[in-house]
Formats: sequence, C-alpha cells, structure tokens
Amino acid sequence: MANKVLKDKAQPLGNYPHVKRVGDFIYVSGTSSRRPDNTHAGVIIHPDGRVEKDIREQTRAVLENIGGLLQSMDATLADVIDITSFLVDMEDFPGYNQAYAEFFNHATGPTRTTVAVHQLPHPNLVIEIKAVAYKPL
Repeated sequence: MANKVLKDKAQPLGNYPHVKRVGDFIYVSGTSSRRPDNTHAGVIIHPDGRVEKDIREQTRAVLENIGGLLQSMDATLADVIDITSFLVDMEDFPGYNQAYAEFFNHATGPTRTTVAVHQLPHPNLVIEIKAVAYKPL
C-alpha cells in the first residue's frame, strides 16, 4: 500500500493523501480545480467583486489534476475505471458533460456517477471528482 501527498499540487485540506495505491488499484481523493497557490482554475474575480465560474474550465482542470496525480503512480487517465463527480448545480451538467467528453468516451472510458451536492469546500468551486484507476503492478 502506498499513499502520496505531492508537494507540487494543491495540498489536501485534511489528513488524507492525494492518491493511494492498494495492489493494482489506485484511488484518487476528491480533486478540484484548485492550483498549488490556492487559486482556482475556471474562476474569474472581477474588480467589482463579481465572481464568474466556468464549469467547462473547472472540469478540464480537475481531470488534468487527476491525470497529474495518477502520473505519480505511473498511471494515466486511460487507466481510470470509475469516476464520481460532485456538482454544486445540476444546471452545469451539460457543460460538465461537454468538457468530460474531451477526456473520455463511452466505448473506452470509466463508469461514472454524477451527484448534486449542496456545497464544496470553497465557494468558487462548482465541481469535485474522485477516481479509481486499475494499473497492474
């Protein structure tokens, strides 16, 4: 069993690893679009305080972050077998689905569950994803 917290990624907000390998399975903790400097991809904060949140950009950033975490375990997004996505607003589902399709397809992609949640750990976040990958040792 191997746990990893990667120094070059946004640090976990609690006592858990970014990624954990158990045998041939790799589990990726819930991941957002948060960058190492604690800003968020897919968020524009205007001078007047107005906040714009882009589900497509956040979804892409989340999946790219997951890809980077998997690389630390010598795996890729192609090894992902299951995804659970958490959306703050199901009105974002079409944009999320569109960005998701840039990474996965129904023929070779992972199984997926998408649920609506009341909120995520930061008000700028509109999506969080956790993943399971299978990569034989």
